[in-house]
Amino acid sequence: MDEVPEPHNGWTFLTNHARVLAAIADNQSARVRDIAARCRLTERAVQKIIADLEQAGYLSHTRQGRGNSYRIDPARILRHPTEAGQGLTVASLLALLVQDEAHRVAPDADTARPL
Repeated sequence: MDEVPEPHNGWTFLTNHARVLAAIADNQSARVRDIAARCRLTERAVQKIIADLEQAGYLSHTRQGRGNSYRIDPARILRHPTEAGQGLTVASLLALLVQDEAHRVAPDADTARPL
């Protein structure tokens, strides 16, 4: 049974589609259950988002035993007319969202940089 994540009220900077895509970019063999937990979505919502991304050509998968291995098309142009008009790709989006785990550092007062 899907565990329902705690609700979120208000707006966010990222869509759930972007969150799922970033989670897959971070681990191409992640299970739907793991993606859902990371993105704080239900498994059913993640399945729908993956189907949307596959139908639009941003993502494909191959069966690997009992799981899936996902492949992202990094050259695919983003959908919104503003980003599409600038030629922004999935790779440019993921470059902002996905970070190598080894390089993640918890921010503190000594290392925090103003934006």
